[in-house]
Amino acid sequence: MGEVAVDSASEGARTPAPEQASEQAPEQATALSPRRRKARGRGRKVVALAVLVLLAGGGVTAAKLGLGDRGSGDKAASELPPSTAEVTRRTLKDTQSVDGQLGFGPTTTLTARRPGTVTEAPDAGDRITRGKALYGVDGRPVTLMYGSTPAYRALKQGAEGADVRQLEKNLSALGYTGFTVDDEYTAGTADAVREWQEDLGLAETGAVELGSVVFAPDAVRVDSVAARKGDTVGPGGKVLSYTGTEQAVTVELDPADQRLAKKGREVEVELPDDRTVKGTVQDVATVIEPGNGQGEEAKTKVEVVIGFKDAAGRKAADAYALAAVHVDFTSETRKDVLTVPVGALLALAEGGFGVEVVHGSASEYVPVTTGLFADGRVEISGKGIAEGTKVGVPK
Repeated sequence: MGEVAVDSASEGARTPAPEQASEQAPEQATALSPRRRKARGRGRKVVALAVLVLLAGGGVTAAKLGLGDRGSGDKAASELPPSTAEVTRRTLKDTQSVDGQLGFGPTTTLTARRPGTVTEAPDAGDRITRGKALYGVDGRPVTLMYGSTPAYRALKQGAEGADVRQLEKNLSALGYTGFTVDDEYTAGTADAVREWQEDLGLAETGAVELGSVVFAPDAVRVDSVAARKGDTVGPGGKVLSYTGTEQAVTVELDPADQRLAKKGREVEVELPDDRTVKGTVQDVATVIEPGNGQGEEAKTKVEVVIGFKDAAGRKAADAYALAAVHVDFTSETRKDVLTVPVGALLALAEGGFGVEVVHGSASEYVPVTTGLFADGRVEISGKGIAEGTKVGVPK
């Protein structure tokens, strides 16, 4: 919108009235008059102010704004800018800070698979590892084993599948032998299961009943307990909820910001004491929250789990059980690029961007190609633009 206003003003300055055309033609063929050059310089700066309002937020590229390099040759400026800055080489980062919650990551609800009376229950905060009981029903333990596939059927000799392999991996890790870890539940597997059942004081059937084992990716921390010792539970009834054992930061993003969270990407976490530690995105999941009725629509969120990258970060986070934190995501990095303050950028009347390059007591407008905008600076490149080049900036 600003460019249109300047174009019309510039055309008014450049185009003489019909009766004056023959008199002014020689002057136009050589150079602009001082008065007209000054008008063009001011016009460009007005456009720059309008555009820079949009760009001042930083962290965007000209391409994202639909503004490319449409510049022409160099144009002379008639007066020096009020102040100057040097083109410097540095690394720019597109960083966005969001609020997060320090805890132990997302919670998982554990429900009963078989009815009975709770005879063993943990306390909130307990840590449970492979082979240990999460809780007990009618005197029989419900045992934790590691794996990503949930228990969904009873397993016995003749069964085949990934869940069989998962069970056998756990039996092997617990020290049971006599079978091959594969997808087949063989007689050797059944014998190992009998030994395991004997150690737990269970009937030695050689088969794993549905509901006797719970699979989780790793050791768990009990977050809350719903069914206490002596309570009666039925299939589907909530028993407890658990998290991982390592502290983690959970962040909710709008779907439009999902580009920030890529699995494995490094982030910075600012703790309540203002210390900053490094983290890594461990998991990204889309979560749909149903509406509360009354015509309210469901909401879609992107849930991001961030773990601490090193021992120093984990130690710093240990000071807090739960805390609000800030997470800085960097979605784009431009290393060792030429940059100027955003205020140095001008929107040229003929299109595109430029800067006013100062040479001693003179200056000229030089078209440039813009890259990343971040931290109040912009990446630029163009003819004659080098580290140390002086460019005009507002006071």
